[in-house]
Amino acid sequence: MDKHPINDFAENTIQKIRDMIDVNTIIGTPVTTPDGIMVIPVSKVSLGFISGGADWSKAHVPSNFSAGVTTGVTMTPIGFLIIKDGNVRMMPISKPADGTLDRLIEAAPDLIDKVSDIFGKDKDIV
Repeated sequence: MDKHPINDFAENTIQKIRDMIDVNTIIGTPVTTPDGIMVIPVSKVSLGFISGGADWSKAHVPSNFSAGVTTGVTMTPIGFLIIKDGNVRMMPISKPADGTLDRLIEAAPDLIDKVSDIFGKDKDIV
C-alpha cells in the first residue's frame, strides 16, 4: 500500500511541534540567586492538533489531493519551584485572594512552617 500524502502533512506538523515544545518549555531553566536559592519556572502547555485531506477525481482538480493541517499551542505559567537548603517548595502563580477564607487557605502553608520551626527549635534546646 502506498503512503498517503496526508501522512507527510501530519508528520511534518508533529515534527515542528516537537521542535517548538520540549521539556524546557514546561520546566524552565533554573536560576540561582546570589544567596543560593534556586528558582525554576513551571508552565502548563495545552495543545490542539487537527489535520484532514480529500482525494478528488482528476476530472475536478488537476492535482488529485488537497489537505490542511493546523495546530494551536498555549503556554501558561503556573508557578515556580523554590529550592533552598535542600527544601523544595511550589510557589503558585494565582490571582490574589478575594475573601478572608481564601487568604487563610493561602497563608496556611506558611503558618504550618512557622509553627513547625518553633516546635523544632524547642526540641533542639531541651
